[in-house]
Amino acid sequence: MSLLDYKEAFLVGLFMSFMIGPVFFMLLKTSVLKGFRAALAFDIGVVLGDITFMCIAYFGSRNLLEKIKDDPRLFFIGGLVLIVYGLITYLDKSNKKEVEESSINVPKSNNYFRLFLNGFFLNFINIGVLAGWLGIMVVVGPSLEMNPTAIFRYFTVVIIGYVTTDIIKILLAKQLRSKLTPVAIYRVKRGMGVLLIVFGAIMMLKGFIPKEKIDEIIEKVEIRK
Repeated sequence: MSLLDYKEAFLVGLFMSFMIGPVFFMLLKTSVLKGFRAALAFDIGVVLGDITFMCIAYFGSRNLLEKIKDDPRLFFIGGLVLIVYGLITYLDKSNKKEVEESSINVPKSNNYFRLFLNGFFLNFINIGVLAGWLGIMVVVGPSLEMNPTAIFRYFTVVIIGYVTTDIIKILLAKQLRSKLTPVAIYRVKRGMGVLLIVFGAIMMLKGFIPKEKIDEIIEKVEIRK
């Protein structure tokens, strides 16, 4: 893996951490009501849920990706998944109050194990999260030649980026909650949806542009630098 791959993986983790949904608000709520340790216990459960989804995405698609990893249509499939996920995010009109009311309640006592389970299951029941990780796996796996070690390192950095961003959110929970008005949430969600659609479209274009042409463009850009 190159330094660019590590930077990309960290940014993926940061991006996924800011996907607006029940987990996002529950993490902020837990931090405000129960403190840092309780929020961290909840977040560990969330991260375990994400790791579970990553494993499902990897082992569930590995055989298929091994067979078509050099097929340009793979970029089309990965881009399509990201576009669909982006459209779902963009068109979702649920506001902050609705999301909070639909989430589970924070335990009255600091039962860290229960908070951990709450984080895991609240994340695990969101099938959209699986779709997101599957789209990322379809895009990243073949680019790393389906090398298990490289993929493990990539997603380890993704998790580091994810957890680092979550810890910052926990520490800034009170400030974030005061600024997350329904209008702000709506705009952020739509913005993230647009980004996913753009990334997906770029990925789909790679399926139509010969690899040699892409390498040629990259070489020209590097020469100009």
